[in-house]
Amino acid sequence: MVDGMATKKYTVTLPEELAEAIRAEVGTGGFSRYVTQAIEHQHERDRLREAVDWWESEYGEVTETEMIEAQAERREIERMHAELARARHTGSNGPAEHHERAA
Repeated sequence: MVDGMATKKYTVTLPEELAEAIRAEVGTGGFSRYVTQAIEHQHERDRLREAVDWWESEYGEVTETEMIEAQAERREIERMHAELARARHTGSNGPAEHHERAA
């Protein structure tokens, strides 16, 4: 949730079993925060879908090869972030040391 954002109470209808399962996980006080975060997440996905739709209307559909390349790049970025996190815990320089050795 965006800090400092004004709030307003709304009434929504949810499946009872789903609402109770969420409430059991997050507690009564966390329910609104959970729902807000879920709506924010969906809103972000909707904006991303709009961006992808625009991109594809301008440049054509993303190919399977491009998807595979993007997924490989994402995995590499995740690996580097995990390495950085490990380095913070061990005191080494992590990927920086690797890049210096590779250069």
